[in-house]
Amino acid sequence: MMVPRLLLRAWPRGPAVGPGAPSRPLSAGSGPGQYLQHSIVPTMHYQDSLPRLPIPKLEDTIRRYLSAQKPLLDDGQFRKTEQFCKSFENGIGKELHEQLVAQDEQNKHTSYISGPWFDMYLSARDSVVLNFNPFMAFNPDPKSEYNDQLTRATNMTVSAIRFLKTLRAGLLEPEVFHLNPAKSDTDTFKRLIRFVPSSLSWYGAYLVNAYPLDMSQYFRLFNSTRLPKPSRDELFTDDKARHLLVLRKGNFYIFDVLDQDGNIVSPSEIQAHLKYILSDSSPAAEFPLAYLTSENRDIWAELRQKLMSSGNEESLRKVDSAVFCLCLDDFPIKDLVHLSHNMLHGDGTNRWFDKSFNLIIAKDGSAAVHFEHSWGDGVAVLRFFNEVFKDSTQIPAITPQSQPATADSTVTVQKLNFKLTDALKTGITAAKEKFDATMKTLTIDCLQFQRGGKEFLKKQKLSPDAVAQLAFQMAFLRQYGQTVATYESCSTAAFKHGRTETIRPASIYTKRCSEAFVREPSRHSAGELQQMMVECSKYHGQLTKEAAMGQGFDRHLFALRHLAAAKGIILPELYLDPAYGQINHNVLSTSTLSSPAVNLGGFAPVVSDGFGVGYAVHGNWIGCNVSSYPGRNAREFLQCVEKALEDMFDALEGKSIKS
Repeated sequence: MMVPRLLLRAWPRGPAVGPGAPSRPLSAGSGPGQYLQHSIVPTMHYQDSLPRLPIPKLEDTIRRYLSAQKPLLDDGQFRKTEQFCKSFENGIGKELHEQLVAQDEQNKHTSYISGPWFDMYLSARDSVVLNFNPFMAFNPDPKSEYNDQLTRATNMTVSAIRFLKTLRAGLLEPEVFHLNPAKSDTDTFKRLIRFVPSSLSWYGAYLVNAYPLDMSQYFRLFNSTRLPKPSRDELFTDDKARHLLVLRKGNFYIFDVLDQDGNIVSPSEIQAHLKYILSDSSPAAEFPLAYLTSENRDIWAELRQKLMSSGNEESLRKVDSAVFCLCLDDFPIKDLVHLSHNMLHGDGTNRWFDKSFNLIIAKDGSAAVHFEHSWGDGVAVLRFFNEVFKDSTQIPAITPQSQPATADSTVTVQKLNFKLTDALKTGITAAKEKFDATMKTLTIDCLQFQRGGKEFLKKQKLSPDAVAQLAFQMAFLRQYGQTVATYESCSTAAFKHGRTETIRPASIYTKRCSEAFVREPSRHSAGELQQMMVECSKYHGQLTKEAAMGQGFDRHLFALRHLAAAKGIILPELYLDPAYGQINHNVLSTSTLSSPAVNLGGFAPVVSDGFGVGYAVHGNWIGCNVSSYPGRNAREFLQCVEKALEDMFDALEGKSIKS
């Protein structure tokens, strides 16, 4: 079946963002502002009929794997890898593939990658900070006086709880990627499709070129936490809890944001409680417990047991079950680099890194979502993010002039106190030292390329994403003289329980094109360089489409390896090949998202000698946010990215390239 070339570049701008989004009048009797939407199509209407994530043919996977290896290996190495692939494809790989297909047949309620992927995340013992958790920062509220910390914290909290209620009531618009919105994103279509049974509804949407997306992760957004356990963590959700967790200066506060009947506590009361917390003169915590969530998972699991047995079980339960964690920081944000550092890791005292997400609001109203990655991917988080931004800026619960309710916060707001033994204090101190030492090693820098973006590139018939990725290839070649393993994530949410697939942007085409631009620009005419860019764009478009359709090679090979381990089979040679290790040592780890609500997003490198590259191609500019550890230089890399973009824009305008 035909699917959008850029299925995944486009869908995060989803159905319910931006000025044109349909808004329905509140139905009578729903109480003032309890919901942020009243979708006539139930939220989970398409879930049962979503297509299943396909397992690619083994020969396709091997062919795609070898194509991705080609630019990374010399001829001798490539021939060896080819041999490993041949014997895998005709031997143990074939058996494992057949077993995987048989197992998948027995588990039609899910996808073949879902279990192994949860395992991969939850069994990892590294700290979740930097290694896994990313952040997305909000744009400021367009009305500047609404960026006051108390005002914004109140409005965003109310909007977040409205999202929770809308989702649970089944009134949130289903997440759908519309290829032809004029036909499918209409009230007429919605009034029709809601009468099509759930078991068939996907096909109805497909007929009008609309692709409903998996929403199975959404329930983990709220009341959820990753619990540290020896060897494999667990995800915990308690959707009965009605309280919010607020962190300030490393102190923990809770108060109910939903009443007994499940209605949202009045915004003026929430405002009063947050005002009370912001004016609490208690000193910063002497031994901030939050540091423990940044520890190695086995160490944290052991310390958590000690916490439980020292009489903190009830307090921990309150932390774990809270609807979400709101972090109030006591300082303003200086610039984009400070924003990235603060939202990605901060000083470790004022985040609960295990929570499904932390909503962070600084003194100047700068806000971000920092999220734990095992429970879900960018899809659910971005939808939540977009809805909260839209709701809190367009229909804010309070104004800067609103007076807080005269509530007795001293009674309603509970401050959690933890009993710390000497062993726990020692554990917190050790975690702090480790945290501080690690964060010192992280560099972040960002670039805003103002010469053009999506509009210009589309006029040139080029994929904007392909051009951004090509710039990264050119930059790395200029800086370090080589082509390295590159990872771009792509959602497979078009399928039931889809997670992500990898796009491999480094290809023989990008290598050839980068070498022409970087090493010998004078030997090529602008027209020849343009032609090479077109080739790269076409191939990248194909890779993107394949990945979005579940036709990459990374997840398939990963699942086969996971199966071999689960069956106690000796690891096949293909996985012991140094080339396999190298292509999975992703020196360039990249991820893009664009949304009118996002200021910027970011994450740390996934390997010590790598770069973490968050980027977005906007209408008329390109933004890029890069992190690195010692041994790699983020600032210099960005200078090379800028040079690459300048060169490509010159070539597209028919100018000659300056060396």
